[in-house]
Amino acid sequence: MSSVRQSSRIYSLEQAVDEAPALATLMNRARQSKTMLEQLGHRIPPGLRTQIQPGPLDDSQWCLLVTSTAAATKLRHLTPLLLQDLNQLAPEITSIRVKVQARGR
Repeated sequence: MSSVRQSSRIYSLEQAVDEAPALATLMNRARQSKTMLEQLGHRIPPGLRTQIQPGPLDDSQWCLLVTSTAAATKLRHLTPLLLQDLNQLAPEITSIRVKVQARGR
């Protein structure tokens, strides 16, 4: 029976990112998503802003996570305006998906 020796070394997030290119890509996309939401925040009414979190970002689509269906509806109405501004920040993003987060997550 072979045993796998587990390293007791503890990695910082930065070290793990340095050793895993896929993780680095994921971290960069998460940062970019957060930055884009911050830069477009002036287009979103203050009461709605608190209900939105930056979500996954892929090559052409950005996902925004909201706390309720009402917030999702309001945000969907703003999508054309957000895409127009987003075209200056990240022209590769051609659509925004709005997803309601399940409670407790």
